Amino acid sequence: MKVCFWGKIADALQGNTYGGGELQIALIARSLASKGHEVVVVDLDITKEFQTSDGVKVVPVEGYNKGIKGLRTITHRLPALYSTFVKVNADVYYCRIREYRHIIVYLAAKKVKARFILGLASDLDILSISKRWKHFYSSNVRDFWGLFNAILGELVYPFLLRKADLVLVQHQGQQELLERKEIHSLVFNNVIDLNGQSYQEEIESTDLVYVGSLDKRKGFADFYYLVTQTPDCRYKVIGRTRDKTGEVLYDRLKSFPNVKLAGKLSHEETIREIARSRALVSTSPMEGFPNIFIEAWSCGIPVLSLFVDPGGVISREKLGFVAGGDIEKLIYSVRNVTNNIEFRSMAIDYVHRNHEITESKITEINTCFESVLE
Repeated sequence: MKVCFWGKIADALQGNTYGGGELQIALIARSLASKGHEVVVVDLDITKEFQTSDGVKVVPVEGYNKGIKGLRTITHRLPALYSTFVKVNADVYYCRIREYRHIIVYLAAKKVKARFILGLASDLDILSISKRWKHFYSSNVRDFWGLFNAILGELVYPFLLRKADLVLVQHQGQQELLERKEIHSLVFNNVIDLNGQSYQEEIESTDLVYVGSLDKRKGFADFYYLVTQTPDCRYKVIGRTRDKTGEVLYDRLKSFPNVKLAGKLSHEETIREIARSRALVSTSPMEGFPNIFIEAWSCGIPVLSLFVDPGGVISREKLGFVAGGDIEKLIYSVRNVTNNIEFRSMAIDYVHRNHEITESKITEINTCFESVLE
């Protein structure tokens, strides 16, 4: 079987995480390659083809940056993408992360009589446009091209959800939302590679850690309010600012004696800092199934979430606390959260059973992709 992925995946394949969605694609690609399948990743940011040590071929899009700015999307980029995907001539094409250019992948798949898989990256992908505006577009659409991409995404994504040969969701809540739209889907858990990770033995800390983009979209303003209301708690902040809100609040936090601003760290450094924390704090209003939650649990660390509880897993598995949008409840939880040996063992066991890349998980991934050809 030949499988094609696309996006800014080259860095993630080489251990330099670009983002959660890219990391998931890289892990799936490596898993399929380990089963002997031919795996090709189309990456817009590279100029020369290469093959990873895992056997994944990474190819560029020839001529992608040619043409006149403002016009080349139509004259060069979209045609070059289509030609590249057709040339790959895969049996299965996989797309993830909301993106209007997935339609090019779909058309190429139909051209070569291949199967098309669409993976959800966020609950926002299948909620109302009003919620996407509130939690995404209002802070991300800043110019003509942002508006152009948003409009095309709104036109393309519902079409792809109904035309995909297989839709993969991250948790049962997403599956239930799609069932209401009469769209069949399969729950496909996010995965994590624990090879070499041994940070759960680190000395415990009283610090609480925030990891992610420091912007309005990720609820950084709520996190700032949380810090102002809990001067008795110590925080570590890992990530970089992504908008004006983040920049203003980040500058203010520099004067807080109970806050350590770590900036952007490598993936390994981030995991180590999480392992040295008492709990992970999330104030993001909307997610899918955050990788950072799984990474915290893999270190035996609870997640304290203002809004997000993917598929009800935090409440059901007792993996932390969900405040249901009530900031006062979150304030109480950060002051009173405890971390003991029993919790650490339970959280790590949950990750081993549901998310760790093992031989059985690789077989599960392989079966999922092969089944779409039947």
